[in-house]
Amino acid sequence: MERHGIDYYREAAKQSGLWHQGYLREMKKCRFDTIAVHGIYSMQEALDFNQGSIIEPVYLSTAQAYRDSDEMEAALSYQIPTWCYSRIANPSMYYLEGVLALLESYGADVETTCIATASGMAAIQTAVDPFLLPDPKNRSKPINFVATAQVYGGTFQQFAMRKEKEQNITWRKVVNYNDINEWEKLIDENTRFLYGEMPSNPGQTFFDLKKVIELAHKHGIPMIIDSTVATPALLRPLTLGADIVVQSVSKTLSTSGFGIAGAVISRKDIISTIDNPELKADFAGYAKRFPNRDNGPNISPMNAILALNDIRTLRSRVDMQSRSTLTIARYLAEHKHIEQVDYLGLKSHPLHKLAAKYLWLVDAEYDEQYGNPVNRYGHLMSFRVKGGARAARDVFDRFTRIFRATDLGRIKSVATIPAISTHSQQGEEARELADVPENLIRLCVGAEHPDDIIADLDQALSVLDGKETSINAPAFSAGGASSASLRNRL
Repeated sequence: MERHGIDYYREAAKQSGLWHQGYLREMKKCRFDTIAVHGIYSMQEALDFNQGSIIEPVYLSTAQAYRDSDEMEAALSYQIPTWCYSRIANPSMYYLEGVLALLESYGADVETTCIATASGMAAIQTAVDPFLLPDPKNRSKPINFVATAQVYGGTFQQFAMRKEKEQNITWRKVVNYNDINEWEKLIDENTRFLYGEMPSNPGQTFFDLKKVIELAHKHGIPMIIDSTVATPALLRPLTLGADIVVQSVSKTLSTSGFGIAGAVISRKDIISTIDNPELKADFAGYAKRFPNRDNGPNISPMNAILALNDIRTLRSRVDMQSRSTLTIARYLAEHKHIEQVDYLGLKSHPLHKLAAKYLWLVDAEYDEQYGNPVNRYGHLMSFRVKGGARAARDVFDRFTRIFRATDLGRIKSVATIPAISTHSQQGEEARELADVPENLIRLCVGAEHPDDIIADLDQALSVLDGKETSINAPAFSAGGASSASLRNRL
């Protein structure tokens, strides 16, 4: 067997890398929809390596084989690109990571990389943990990070329990998120990063992102943004100067609901007080090569491809669902049984003008339907039912078209009561801090016609009149012999 030597593989990788960089430069010239459809999967790759497959293949293999010991040595010492083992990387994962990196940097001359994870919570852990290591020169030195109090319930638990309680890392909570002075007062020489979720789930909180980014960089620390609700179709924080973006890909990006996924997308050369040049030069790449390689929280190939397929229609879906959500929010805002509607698209919302500065439907100015920039505010909203927790439960239990689940971002409309589900573990005091009362119902509007969702809301709210209108189907089916229907009858 002829041996080529390590230099042969290095040169081949160099030439391949140059071709790939050229391809990415061409893709960055394309419109958002084209990038979402094609990503980094080229026609040349399809013809040369994948039997001409138009759609990216699913590489359901645990490991990569090598031609000889020289190629294996070069690969596993990171001298050439490799996927070696699917706990670390896999071609199907690369396809998802590539398209997310391009979409999050769309419209700006920003170089980005991405690492896909098994869930949104794994993405948050991947994004924050490398900054929370003890100072090697003084391991007893206290560590803190500054983040808004209004975050998703799972994020709250990770910060409050896994970081504060178990690791003694202080989470300094920003309550008045639009008070830049409050942010700054919480920062000291031991602060490792600033973190925010916008729009927040479920409260729709929003802050002036550019000001907070400037503040983070003034103190030499990175700005990390969870942009799950907005997606790159409405907001791309990296193009505004943020250092790292977290996406729960399971949500709007992966609208079908077939799989769980997360992602961390970072710009090159982030700002940080951590003395780690490799981490700062390419944070997502560093996480893939080192901590995530050893800890194993990365995505599976099948879930990567399932997410990738949903992303292809992201812009048009977000546009449609945003318009439907605004229609539904306006209906609820006028309803006699609703005390408050939280949706940034409503002009009555106190944060509407601020959100309008940041949330724009990407490429609307190139769309024949619009021809001009247009604001869109996403599919997530919440409303508060008059009459307290019992009334909210009565309405919630009457839904027949809207699914009762803790999910969001689905192609089908889904609702939950966060106080008894997504935010239940954080306790009453923390829920009050995050403004998540017991009578709040979170509604994530799907792709149904808004008239049909309004009809479901209308009949559900009629329970509070004491005169219920007719509905299309009972809440639970008594028919069928499946285990699911049996469970529902119990």
